Amino acid sequence: MANFRNWASAFPRASVGKYMVRNRKPPSQTWRTFLNNHVTQMVSVDFFTVPTILFQALFVFVVIRHERRRIIHFNVTAHPSAEWTAQQVVEAFPFDTAPRYLLRDRDGIYGFAFQQQLRAMNIRQVLTAPRSPWQSPYVERVIGSIRRKCLDHMIVFNESSLRRTIRSYLDYYHASRLHLSLDKDSPDSRAIQSVGDIVANPLVGGLHHRYERRAA
Repeated sequence: MANFRNWASAFPRASVGKYMVRNRKPPSQTWRTFLNNHVTQMVSVDFFTVPTILFQALFVFVVIRHERRRIIHFNVTAHPSAEWTAQQVVEAFPFDTAPRYLLRDRDGIYGFAFQQQLRAMNIRQVLTAPRSPWQSPYVERVIGSIRRKCLDHMIVFNESSLRRTIRSYLDYYHASRLHLSLDKDSPDSRAIQSVGDIVANPLVGGLHHRYERRAA
């Protein structure tokens, strides 16, 4: 070994480098780069659970389009299945509105019927790594917002009650809630107002407000 070190040290680094095998395969893009490159072609889906006042577990399915952070579909059920989830995809993307990529986790709920429906709609699945919710940041962030900004302050009685509550929050989320990632705009773009007094309009049962300027 000592003789080998002496022999190697006798050659300049540039000379040795000529005989080394180089990896000519370009480096893979990072996960963040992949998400950024396909932001206009990708949606994310996920489930989260909500307990009712009688401790029944309800499952909320959410579909969010990455580009403008729009929640394009949601639904509630007490008994989720692959068939039910596949039907939600059909309802979320009518006609020719299907995205190129659908990002999801590896939950068993996305079974054969769900995957078959995606193939029929020419949607390519992108799976996150096991136990890596950070790889699906858009849908995880919006679920957290729904919980913290709405459901944590509400009492849920049943499925219809939960649907009404989430629908009310999404009206606020799309039209009034500002996003730093959208340059302080809403998913449904808002016009800039500069004249008039500021007026607060209560939304989501007074839990949130929309602030606008109105001429005197």
